[in-house]
Amino acid sequence: MYSLMFQYWWILLPAIVLGAIAQLSVRGTYKKYRQVKTRDGITGAEVARRILDEYGLKAIPIETVQGELTDHYDPRSKTLRLSQGVYRGDNVAALGIAAHETGHAIQHARSYFPLAVRNTIYPVASFGSKLGPLIVLGGLLFSFSDLLISIGIVMFAVAVVFSIITLPVELNASTNAISVLQRGGFLSEPELRGARSVLNAAALTYVAAALASVLTLARLLLLSRRR
Repeated sequence: MYSLMFQYWWILLPAIVLGAIAQLSVRGTYKKYRQVKTRDGITGAEVARRILDEYGLKAIPIETVQGELTDHYDPRSKTLRLSQGVYRGDNVAALGIAAHETGHAIQHARSYFPLAVRNTIYPVASFGSKLGPLIVLGGLLFSFSDLLISIGIVMFAVAVVFSIITLPVELNASTNAISVLQRGGFLSEPELRGARSVLNAAALTYVAAALASVLTLARLLLLSRRR
């Protein structure tokens, strides 16, 4: 199995390169616009609260979470969680990220179809992304390999669908975030450009993840043809 794991590794090179670029871009852009204070001194938590209230989502609490760039909306508990830097931050990066995460809460409340599909397949996708490749490789070693290979590929294919459908979910949240920040007068035009840069850099990480999943599936299919 050890030798199989390194076959067709070169297929993943584009995703590896794009992933590295995306990570450098998002952290560099975040660091840059974290230094740009907003004109009104409003924080990420305050913006998130105002947006949620505007959309009739007053029951959704906003909590802090440890780490950097760990911000997310939890659809299970219907809770918006912001990293401390975003929660208390009164800078362009913080407001852009906070508005983006409220976008997911709004999507959930409005039953945004791509988000509903993503949430539905998440358990299988999470399981398949971890075990799918191992099941395929295991199938290449045992006599009942055809069955194992098919199961592994189907499981990982669900993870690929999850990665792909994540793209419109994230892009929609970012587009709405910029629109809300502009409409609410939270940021000036130059500040909006900065927030857009932060969200575009973050979007690139999801593109890299989707590419990685597609290329990994292609690699698994090539491995399966060794049969």
